[in-house]
Amino acid sequence: MSQRRVLKVFEQYQKARTEFVQMVAELATRPENIETLQNVGVISLLRTLLLDVVPTIQQTAALALGRLASYNDDLAEAVVKCDILPQLVYSLAEQNRFYKKAAAFVLRAVGKHSPQLAQAIVDCGALDSLVICLEDFDPGVKEAAAWALRYIARHNAELSQVVVDAGAVPLLALCIQEPEIALKRIAASALSDIAKHSPELAQTVVDAGAVAHLVQMLLNPDAKLKHQILSALSQVSKHSVNLAEMVVEAEIFPVVLTCLKDKDEYVKENASTLIREIAKHTPELSHLVVNAGGVAAMIECIGSCKGNTRLPGIMMLGYVAAHSENLAMAVIISKGIPQLSVCLSEEPEDHIKAAAAWALGQIGRHTPEHARAVAVTNTLPVLLSLYMSTESSEDLQVKSKKAIKSILQKCTYLPALEPFLYDAPPSILKHVVAQFSKVLPHDSKARRLFVTSGGLKKVQEIKAEPGSLLQEYINSINNCYPEEIVRYYSPGYSDTLLQRVDSYQPLNN
Repeated sequence: MSQRRVLKVFEQYQKARTEFVQMVAELATRPENIETLQNVGVISLLRTLLLDVVPTIQQTAALALGRLASYNDDLAEAVVKCDILPQLVYSLAEQNRFYKKAAAFVLRAVGKHSPQLAQAIVDCGALDSLVICLEDFDPGVKEAAAWALRYIARHNAELSQVVVDAGAVPLLALCIQEPEIALKRIAASALSDIAKHSPELAQTVVDAGAVAHLVQMLLNPDAKLKHQILSALSQVSKHSVNLAEMVVEAEIFPVVLTCLKDKDEYVKENASTLIREIAKHTPELSHLVVNAGGVAAMIECIGSCKGNTRLPGIMMLGYVAAHSENLAMAVIISKGIPQLSVCLSEEPEDHIKAAAAWALGQIGRHTPEHARAVAVTNTLPVLLSLYMSTESSEDLQVKSKKAIKSILQKCTYLPALEPFLYDAPPSILKHVVAQFSKVLPHDSKARRLFVTSGGLKKVQEIKAEPGSLLQEYINSINNCYPEEIVRYYSPGYSDTLLQRVDSYQPLNN
């Protein structure tokens, strides 16, 4: 009887601990409970339960700690200060798979907040244990370890290098090949966060053979996986020509172009970003994108989406067009200008309009033919209004002005230029007048039209500083016409004529 009573006390104690830790884990899922739990010192209580003799209590305590640490950096710091991390690291090597997952979850929850907290995880020796977990038989343990490593690596190059030095990259590359979708996703995401910081770190991802496996996975129907893979390939490609070529050599085309038609907006955006990061480096890589049908596919993609999803595609067209006049003509032939003009007019966000303005400037700056292709779409007045609007951001104003200037300096299509004589501010007007001064001396039909449309009259009304470039341009235009025509359209000429009438003495018969 006495033995049963003793055992009952211990059973009740175990039941109470179990109920307590389960309740705390449940309470930690609701944001409104967090402050109260923090104030009652729950972290130190859970620390004790991590050492409990009952495995389920240990695991649930770790789960509760992870949920608490995930909320904010104060709680994460409390976990560090309570000296919990060494305990978790020790358990990663010794305990069962359930506890390993819970312990890795706590490390992930702490490390995500800041480089300092991620460094605390490194300092307690967690990386070696996490990397060993990437080789665990259980895919859930691998996934939990990959999450923790990703959150450490994403902060900066130094922490990423520590993850690389621990031997994580080849094992993450192997995780991509595992059958579990969730494991593939987080492995791709971790590689992306490692590669983003520097060319050297991106090279370690390439050297591990990850690129070929990532490209193969693009055929997987899972949208989230494709989203992460495209991100990883973009982070590799962005750093240098050599790295971009390695991604291209893994036969990224034409499979990446199918991603531009994906139903998922994130897949579209990341596919556009990848093509942009490849095309931006050299004319040769841009030619490769054009020859693969990348420009036409990108223009179609831009037309099928809105907002930030469009942004990398808009920039990609600008990068392609910037390389050479032939590449810019490829964008024109694929009807890129009307689509960019739509973005310029329709998009509410200034940074997207600014990107469209920049891309149009890159297309129109090469030759008179390129400039005319932009001008005939009636895009120049839109650019001018954006430049002059007080509601436009500074970046949008700067990019609109640069685009107008670069297009005007090549534009010989006078019907598009003439409205600028009336509306443009002085900083733009001088470029407009300069173009008329170049074209009119060589085109008699244009000279006549310039008079009948009122252009010559408007030029006489422009107030230019004597000896300025603007005055020289006006003089060049005036020299295209007889002196009496110029005088006729000059301000005050009608008053001069009236004075002559007043002073004229009629001839008497």
